[in-house]
Amino acid sequence: MGNKPEHIEQWLEGLGQPSADRDYKPGHERLLELLSHIQQQKPRLRVRVAGTNGKGSTSFMLGAALQACGLKVGLYTSPHILSFNERIRINGTPVSIDKLWQSMETLMPIALDVGASYFETATALALDQFSRAAVDVEILEAGVGARLDATTAVAADMALITPIALDHQNWLGDTLGEIALEKAYVMAGCRHCISAPQDDAVMQILRAFNAEVAVCDRSEAWRGLALPGLHQRINASLAWSAVQRLAQCSMATDQNALKSIDIDLATAHEAILQCRVPGRLQHLSIGEADVWLDAAHNNHAIEALLPSLKALADPFDAIVVFTREDRSLKAMLPLLEQYAVRVISNDDASLRDGAVVVLEQEIARKPQGHFLVLGSFITVASILAANTD
Repeated sequence: MGNKPEHIEQWLEGLGQPSADRDYKPGHERLLELLSHIQQQKPRLRVRVAGTNGKGSTSFMLGAALQACGLKVGLYTSPHILSFNERIRINGTPVSIDKLWQSMETLMPIALDVGASYFETATALALDQFSRAAVDVEILEAGVGARLDATTAVAADMALITPIALDHQNWLGDTLGEIALEKAYVMAGCRHCISAPQDDAVMQILRAFNAEVAVCDRSEAWRGLALPGLHQRINASLAWSAVQRLAQCSMATDQNALKSIDIDLATAHEAILQCRVPGRLQHLSIGEADVWLDAAHNNHAIEALLPSLKALADPFDAIVVFTREDRSLKAMLPLLEQYAVRVISNDDASLRDGAVVVLEQEIARKPQGHFLVLGSFITVASILAANTD
């Protein structure tokens, strides 16, 4: 492969667009071919996480809880914000370039040969790194859907399903029912399956796929979460339900139960409370201004944010909404207007400046102001990159 480049993205640029939906290639064949060239070590527990929104937060919370209980946790999430390494974490720390290089030397030539996508290659890299590190637990966040997503090419013990809504319709279908069925496949082959509360129609589809799927208990208030946003309580409840299920398994007499996973419930609960996730109502001080960043990139995610906004600022001096060129959050702008003096969006065709420039202009208007920036991980990354020492 030649000399090791400084940035991992240089290795992967030949694989296409590193955005899950634009990069999506349905099917498991290419990933299985990649995995046939590495020595996989099955972890004591593998968890798949699918859904429309909340997958990353739920995965981070569950990872933090299990790590606090003394387990070695491999966490695979997407997309990254500033560095590819963020996608593949072992005990909370992104893997190093040196370690990824070891996997890339084997996998990159094969990925190019079989036409694997960026996401498929990233998934294979994660699984190789987790095997090399001999992790106890693998947590795999799905990219698009579940049925033909790269993360469901390998067997798992547990499936978690976050709230399901319309998104990725080009690939998953135009109706909520079609999307729910695609995501239901995250449960295929899993002994333990838990869903967040869903619309009745969605829950009916999930139960038709797996009659034993449980629904996490919303009664846990989760007051005191370090992660801002009332919607995060649902994600915390889902992660907590997974922890409780594992604790029950450790005491079970069933020979098929995950008896080797030891859980201290108090320790796990505190770890979920203290967990933080980059790009989810992340607070940033720019001079004297308070800025919150959120990667919310679809209508469902914006709607989930709304009940939490007044607690952050009443009103925001500006909400800056910059989404990808192939998406639009135009329908959400009227809902956001009640929470801000100004809402500025790149849906405005006359607006040529990027989110960084727009935010700088707004801070210049109100140096001690309160601002919210959202729309995509790319938008969050641009603000963080411009304000990182």
